[in-house]
Amino acid sequence: MTYRIASICLALAVMLSPVFIGIANAESDRAHAETYVKDSAITTKVKAKLAEEKVRTLLDVKVETDSKGEVELSGTVASQAEIDKAVAIARAVAGVTSVKSELMIKSDK
Repeated sequence: MTYRIASICLALAVMLSPVFIGIANAESDRAHAETYVKDSAITTKVKAKLAEEKVRTLLDVKVETDSKGEVELSGTVASQAEIDKAVAIARAVAGVTSVKSELMIKSDK
């Protein structure tokens, strides 16, 4: 009798373990989705501010944001002044914790 109860308990534990693992994964996925939305919102705000400047090369700047609010700018622009402007715009956006610039000056050859 004790062997049968132990077997039933073991069988139930094996069958229910995926349920508990799924619940734990669902919670982590939800946190990841919230982080992604936050990152996307910051990226969108930075791109919108760059577009407001109406400087054509600023539209070509690629913006990436990580989960900590760190923004990375990459691409090519026409001058150092545009690099400085892009960095200043990104820093001014709410939620941005730091800005890393990988922007390069486009050489006209």
